Amino acid sequence: MTEIAQNILKTLGYFDLFKYPLTQKEIYLFNQADISGAAIYAELDQLISLKKVFKIDEFYSLQNDAGLAQRRRNGNKLAAEHLKIAQRVARLLSKFPYVKAIAVSGSLSKNFATEKTDIDFFVVTAANRLWIARTFMHLYKKFTFLTGRQNWFCMNYYVDEAAMEIKEKNIFTAIEIVTLLPMYGKDCMQQFMISNGWITSYFPLKRFNNQVPGDMPKGFLSSVIEKIFSGRLGDRVDKKLMHITAARWQRKVKRRELNSRGGLIGMSIDRHFSKPDPKNFQDKVVNAYRKKVDDILQQRKITPSFVL
Repeated sequence: MTEIAQNILKTLGYFDLFKYPLTQKEIYLFNQADISGAAIYAELDQLISLKKVFKIDEFYSLQNDAGLAQRRRNGNKLAAEHLKIAQRVARLLSKFPYVKAIAVSGSLSKNFATEKTDIDFFVVTAANRLWIARTFMHLYKKFTFLTGRQNWFCMNYYVDEAAMEIKEKNIFTAIEIVTLLPMYGKDCMQQFMISNGWITSYFPLKRFNNQVPGDMPKGFLSSVIEKIFSGRLGDRVDKKLMHITAARWQRKVKRRELNSRGGLIGMSIDRHFSKPDPKNFQDKVVNAYRKKVDDILQQRKITPSFVL
């Protein structure tokens, strides 16, 4: 098997974990080597003739299952509706104190949604003010439960400008970064991508989306809050809020509470980031992908393990 064929199968293999077939262009963009589109497409035709890859209408998959193509079409259509909501929510969130950039993440950033899909957001804050920003945003989210719109406000991953490089450098985080859909804060998001230049070792052909609005003007209240917490008081408050949140989440983990998706609650906390605990989902996906790649290259039977 050629190296190009292996890369195609590995690309399809990752998304097959989530039962998500790819278009020809997506196979090219998510390929893990700097290979021309013509070479990839020629090898793809060969893999189809050997029945190692199956073409279902405009999609390609490791499984000969027409249902996967229809599932994707339905998910793409619903995602378009969710993204309209996400744009409105992101506009609101961008006005909160110390928020520098907002991007859509999760399954919606891959252009897929179901009726149960949350709108996940990736948030970049000002340096050393992550916990003040996060607290104001999550206090607001509590009011959204009154209207049943809490699933529109899933701010589940924060970094601040002081430490934008993601520590976990693997296929999962690389995919999550390159598929982010920036909503606001173009300059900040570009700096975030520069800080995570390591992703080019995974996806040399994927490029950052430059069609992003710039910074949103802050309202009067946000400006006042930022002024109040601009000095040492802000440093003390930010650290205190981090410790309060950490203690609360430790209690939740100890009680083995579940999130809205039925998974164990877990959070990784630092002065400069707030994110889901990698052990709860990320590590499982990475390990499943490694096994799938091994299965693919050894031509053993493979079975998808996750769903978007």
